[in-house]
Amino acid sequence: MTTNRITSLFNIKYPLIQAGMIWASGWKLASAVSNAGGLGIIGAGSMYPDVLREHIQKCKKATDKPFAVNVPMLYPNLEEIMEIIMEEGVEIVFTSAGNPKTWTPILKEKGITVVHVVSSVKFALKSEAAGVDAVVAEGFEAGGHNGREETTTFTLIPMVKEKLQIPLIAAGGIATGKGMLAAMILGADAVQIGSRFIASPEASSHQNFKQMVVDAEEGHTQLTLKELAPVRLLKNKFFNDVTELYTKNPSKDQLIELLGRARAKKGMFEGDLEEGELEIGQISGLINEIKPAAEIVEEIINDFQKAKESLPTF
Repeated sequence: MTTNRITSLFNIKYPLIQAGMIWASGWKLASAVSNAGGLGIIGAGSMYPDVLREHIQKCKKATDKPFAVNVPMLYPNLEEIMEIIMEEGVEIVFTSAGNPKTWTPILKEKGITVVHVVSSVKFALKSEAAGVDAVVAEGFEAGGHNGREETTTFTLIPMVKEKLQIPLIAAGGIATGKGMLAAMILGADAVQIGSRFIASPEASSHQNFKQMVVDAEEGHTQLTLKELAPVRLLKNKFFNDVTELYTKNPSKDQLIELLGRARAKKGMFEGDLEEGELEIGQISGLINEIKPAAEIVEEIINDFQKAKESLPTF
């Protein structure tokens, strides 16, 4: 593949980024994706500061290729997390769920490349104004926490592209080379893929959850809990409990009480498929097997090349 703005920015072989997913994206997955030519990301959102430091150090030993850390800026230990990132010499940081103005100047002063995740044109432009080097525009097909606008990826990407000057990464509903090509035709410089990498041995999520992702079909996920923070989940007992509570016109406090604490950890990391929160994207309906991350990267790139070569002429 020829180089473009993203491969040049990150110094990677392929314009393919592995999303920093909670309870899934540790050093094993990040280093495997980076070694395969993409950009691996350690997901700091489910890590205590000392755990993150350990993952960064192990990732450095496992790959000599670039990798990144994803930081949700609602994290309670945010300042400590950022200090560790700077101390450990991480060169690329993806931020999300917060104001990019807060940390972008500080990180860039240290020579760190900064990317912010957004769900709308409005926040893409605010991120660009804040000085980030690129943005990830994520449609609501994506797993986990989503934007309130519910704009789909293939609607969002061309709208953001029309307004944005800096590099653009597409995310949400992409797990194949054909999807990658489609996103890039619409204006993306690269794609960020999350759900597909859940179904890999290197992902730190529980085997029960991985198997449920593989078994998922169309319609098995849905966005819910919009009053708190919109999140796309696999349908299970917990999801059904939430749905039942909505029939009673619940208050925000009642939703918070039902959600409780550590639901995502219980489901995704500990493998409780009944009471856990199981965050995954709609594209899970296209994920049919668990395979090594390097093979996933190779499969996506090969599929991309074949799709590109077989584009019809009109």
